[in-house]
Amino acid sequence: MTLMENKKTIAVIGGGAAGMLAAGRAASLGARVTVYEKNSRPGRKLRITGKGRCNVINNCTRDEFLSNIPRNPRFLYTALAEFSPADIMDFFEELGVPLKTERGNRVFPQSDRAEDVVDALVKYVKNSGAVFCFSPVTDIRVSEEGGFTVTSRGGETHFDSVIIATGGLSYPLTGSDGDGYRFAEALGHKIVTPKGSLVPLEADKALCASMMGLSLKNIEFTVKDEKGKKAFSEFGEMLFTHFGLSGPTVLSASAHLDFSKHSYTAYIDMKPALDEKTLDGRILSDFQKYSNKDVINALDDLLPQKMIAPMIRVSGIDPRKKVNSVSKGERRALLESIKYFKISWVGTRPVTEAIITTGGVSVKEIAPGSMESKIVPGLYFAGEIIDCDGYTGGFNLGIAFSTAYVAGGAAAAQE
Repeated sequence: MTLMENKKTIAVIGGGAAGMLAAGRAASLGARVTVYEKNSRPGRKLRITGKGRCNVINNCTRDEFLSNIPRNPRFLYTALAEFSPADIMDFFEELGVPLKTERGNRVFPQSDRAEDVVDALVKYVKNSGAVFCFSPVTDIRVSEEGGFTVTSRGGETHFDSVIIATGGLSYPLTGSDGDGYRFAEALGHKIVTPKGSLVPLEADKALCASMMGLSLKNIEFTVKDEKGKKAFSEFGEMLFTHFGLSGPTVLSASAHLDFSKHSYTAYIDMKPALDEKTLDGRILSDFQKYSNKDVINALDDLLPQKMIAPMIRVSGIDPRKKVNSVSKGERRALLESIKYFKISWVGTRPVTEAIITTGGVSVKEIAPGSMESKIVPGLYFAGEIIDCDGYTGGFNLGIAFSTAYVAGGAAAAQE
């Protein structure tokens, strides 16, 4: 029997990024594939990623990719060798989605439309011969006669293999509500406690709320623990919200923080390109320019408007004090506030607000070369359900696509 004559039946649980790619891959190799999706249409979470633009992948080497995976990077080595970032880019280009590379090697569709990525994957699934079943799965069990029985609203169906690609716990309204963890645990797998990663952070609410909506660019964002040890530092962008902080650098920081073991303090360097001496000269220049004004009205050239009052308050300077009477010590306090704007922390936002979930099925129980369970033959995993996650920049979709490609291929080829 040739591979294309293979009539093996495969159920893919979850019609997201990983589920659709795994289904299309398996079906293209001749398997009969059914994709179970609880929503009325597939790719619901994918449609909102990257603010609706969809950061498909990061245009980098395999080693660079792995350096952006904080947990279990070695597990992905084989998958990325089989389906690399370059392969993923070629894959979407061949599906008719022209791509572009932006700052930080982030890859987006040229149209800036996540819908185009979803449509391409849906078309790939259908053209490969797989079918969608828009019905929630309630149970997966190993059949006595071999294979699996999948129970959905439509009843029970037998399959030779199952690929679980249900996502994690983030954005539950899109369908990622943790049911994949329940299926895997019921089948004997250990679940590493899921937590939010790439998640906004709650901080000094009064201070942050006073600057709500302010977006900062070209800053250095640093986080230190209670002992002063640096836990994270990155140049980039961030956003003040009513509850604390968000934006790219903040989301990346969240992947490095463990609030169950440490307390943290954040520092924002508003002028990372200037050393203290140069910044002091810049402040002196502005003070000379606005020498007869109140301090509150003399910092528009140096700081965003929304940040002036909080910065002066943190510096301990009377906002109505004339610039020409500001002491050297007060000027030093202002400089330190600009270079090390301090924010105390509370913790992370709920996991439901996270971009990605850390935790899930333990990689110790999954074969990295096939994504097959080491506990239940014929059971495979792909995407966020696996305890492996990355930083912002296309790495998490890269994990989804590479593991799905491997899982789909291995499931179709399994004897």
